[in-house]
Amino acid sequence: MQRRFFLAASAATLAVPSVMAQGTGKLTPIKFTLDFRINGQTAPFFLAHTKGYYRDEGLDVSIDTGAGSVASITRIASGVYQMGLGDISSLVEFNAQNPGTPMVQAVYQYYNRAPFVIIGRKDRGVTGEFKSLQGKKVAAAAVESTRRAWPMVARKQGMRSDAFQWQTTDFSARDNVMVRGDVDAATYFHDSAISLFARMKPEELSVLKYADAGVNLYGNAILASSNLIAQNPKVVAAFLRATNRAIVETFANPGPSIAAMRQREPILDEKIELERWGVTAQYVGAADTRGHGLGDIRKLTLEQQVDEVSDVFGLKVKPAADAIFNTSMLPSQNERMIPTKA
Repeated sequence: MQRRFFLAASAATLAVPSVMAQGTGKLTPIKFTLDFRINGQTAPFFLAHTKGYYRDEGLDVSIDTGAGSVASITRIASGVYQMGLGDISSLVEFNAQNPGTPMVQAVYQYYNRAPFVIIGRKDRGVTGEFKSLQGKKVAAAAVESTRRAWPMVARKQGMRSDAFQWQTTDFSARDNVMVRGDVDAATYFHDSAISLFARMKPEELSVLKYADAGVNLYGNAILASSNLIAQNPKVVAAFLRATNRAIVETFANPGPSIAAMRQREPILDEKIELERWGVTAQYVGAADTRGHGLGDIRKLTLEQQVDEVSDVFGLKVKPAADAIFNTSMLPSQNERMIPTKA
């Protein structure tokens, strides 16, 4: 109870003053937190920033690196950030642990399907089937979405959740333990595995996608504080218009987005980040988006995800889907359609 009170109080005292009223001629400052490091996965946000799309909408947006989806959610709930990228399953858990009026809601679905994969070495007997992981050693960080969602895959595949041994490994060391052969497989966001593919031949690896196992999970979404949504929904809508514009352009031609991202992180390799975006695009523009457009969700799919997360995570409270996701500020469907040539 004390933790919930602290977060609610922080959001009330910090988030509200940081948003200026529109119509004053001043840009409204928005602090946006990524879920992780800057790379091709989030290049469209930097295109929107560099090309002035946020400024065109009356916003002064600052983009900071993140420390994981849970950190993104707590940053927004505390009022230090108004918006950010965070995982839907983690948001379900956060809202369950902090019942009542939600402090954070999803407002635009970025990854239409979570890019969760386990990548295994073929020379260790990991084939294209999840059951080949039985008895293996799988590297994963101590707390991460892909690892925590594994029991959902196990159920679909008729496997025990303890079918293999977890080897707790820091994110930064995951490629190393795979290359050295210290483990047989490792969890990844699929697009984060580009660094591994640069060190091992893709034909030497098996990529096991959670989505192929029938686990239909929404991944990271654009999140906003409930205070901002309630007090200035036009600001949220403006941010989404500018970002959506950049995402659509990135599908049509990712080059400028990668160039914009490299203005912030010039050390990154253009070719590698273009390859990374190519994988990201498969999940941002998954099959559903061809029907309802980018950013939107199917309510039934979200409700099923809430059910599964509540069960697997052992949540005592099951949040309503409407408390997790607010679609009222999305750009029009026509604006959110992926270019046909993409």
